Formats: sequence, structure tokens, C-alpha cells
Amino acid sequence: MFIGHFAPALIAAAVAPERPRLGTMFVAAQLVDWGFFTLALLGVEAMRIDPAASVMVPFDLYHMPYTHSLIGTAIWAGAMLGVVAIWQHSLRLGVLAGLVVLSHWLLDWTVHVPDLTIDGTPPNLGLGLWDYPWAAIPLELGLTAGALAFYLRRTRGPAGPPMVLAGVMLVLQAANWFAPHPASAGPFLYLQALTAFAILTGLAAWVGENRWFRKRGNLAFALQ
Repeated sequence: MFIGHFAPALIAAAVAPERPRLGTMFVAAQLVDWGFFTLALLGVEAMRIDPAASVMVPFDLYHMPYTHSLIGTAIWAGAMLGVVAIWQHSLRLGVLAGLVVLSHWLLDWTVHVPDLTIDGTPPNLGLGLWDYPWAAIPLELGLTAGALAFYLRRTRGPAGPPMVLAGVMLVLQAANWFAPHPASAGPFLYLQALTAFAILTGLAAWVGENRWFRKRGNLAFALQ
């Protein structure tokens, strides 16, 4: 799953008590993937290209105990909770960010072939929707579109920034699904993924700075 991970980020930003912190929530949504590709660059976690891994995604994610085990994800979520709570002076915002991080494992569990774990050791878990494109594609697009609609309904601001974000998300998702995959895993692939995350996070921060919560009577306000 790629852009579907940002659905919880959009929902969390829409219900946050402060001005929508969409950039922060986008970081939370992909925090464990930020961690995975960084650790892969350092040789701590690992993957390889295997066209037989699944119908949709030729990635054999055979060693990622620190980021994609449930316990590992929970540790990342706890760290995000603490950082955001201290930085934003809001425990509620920190809890929302932590829940967005935790959602990453649950969403991956729906689409990954069994390569996720509880604590980094077998059994390997995953419902394997990547083997069923007719289910995985509508699920990812539906989650993202529904969450974006909810975010836009709960906030007010210019239409341009969120439409740009949505367009770039669709382009990157299409590339993820349909562009030729590299013959082997390596630094170029890892940096490419990190660059995609950075682009979307920057756009999300831009969108968040231009959105305000709707109030009764359709009045808008922003906490400065």
C-alpha cells in the first residue's frame, strides 16, 4: 500500500483540535517506511526484487523486524506520539499522530503477502490482497478518496492546493503500480521511495497551511 497510508493522516488532520497539521500527519503515515528505506540504505533491514513475490508488487520484504513488526511499529508510534505532543504542546495531537503511525501496520496487513510479523520472528502475516488487483486497487483508491473528501468537508480553503496534492498522489501511485520495476533492490530504489515521501509530505504541509476548520455558519478560523 502507498497512498492508502495517507487516508488516516487526512482523517487525523480533519479531526485534530488545532489548525490542520497535514504535513505532520503525512510524516506519521509513512514513518515506518521512512525508517525501512533508511535502514535498508544502511544495510540493517533488507528487501529484494522477486517477480514471483506477488501479482502487483515484486518486492520480497524478507527482513524488516524493526519497522514492520507490530511491536516495532508500536515503538515508532510511541516515539511519534512523544515528539508531536512535546513539539505541538498537545497530547491529543500526539495521540492522533501515534495512531496514524500504528495504522500503517494494519493497512499493510490487508495487502501484503505474508511478510509482516508481530515481533520480527515467524509466523509471517498478511492477507495478500496484492495477489488480487481487482480488490487491492479499488481499496487503495477508495480509502484515499474517501479520506480526502472527509478532510475537505471538515476544512475550508482554496481548492488548488488539495487538488495538486491529489493529482501528484495519483501520478505517483500509477507509477508505483504500472511503471517498470528495477531489476534489483539498491540505493537508487530506496532514495526514489524517500524522495516520493518527501514530495508528498511537502505538498501536504502546503495544503495544511492553507486550510482552516469549518465552524457553525461556515465561518472559518485558524489558531495562530
